Amino acid sequence: MANVFDVAEYILAKQGEIPAVKLHKLVYYSQAWSLVWNDAPLFPQQIQAWKNGPVVNELYRCHRQQFTVTPGQFASMRSSEAITTKQAATIDAVLAFYGDKPTQWLSDLTHMEDPWRIAREGIPDGEASNAEISLASMAEYYGGLLAKK
Repeated sequence: MANVFDVAEYILAKQGEIPAVKLHKLVYYSQAWSLVWNDAPLFPQQIQAWKNGPVVNELYRCHRQQFTVTPGQFASMRSSEAITTKQAATIDAVLAFYGDKPTQWLSDLTHMEDPWRIAREGIPDGEASNAEISLASMAEYYGGLLAKK
């Protein structure tokens, strides 16, 4: 299975240098839509419901205190597994819809959606948390959006 760094590098290769916060949102949506469209996760790392939205802690630790991230930055952490054609198509579709959106728009959107909100249930606004956003909640919520179309 690919890892989060494979997905991040794929996104950065397509998007170029972007804010780190935006990368996390695009990684999150790539995982979410892979669960719906491919019935499988893209990567095994946990997504957590941080106060500023969904974050993969392992990815964050590799760019901590950097506002932007650049292509190649995570190349040394990639897995030996290549992203499949099916996975690339999923990420490409996510980038086609979300890729040109402003970072704040993406953050606001994740805060309005159930997976992040449910994971943070009982946690005051602005308080730190490492609560997991479950794959099941992501699949259920985004699969429900697909069913409404």
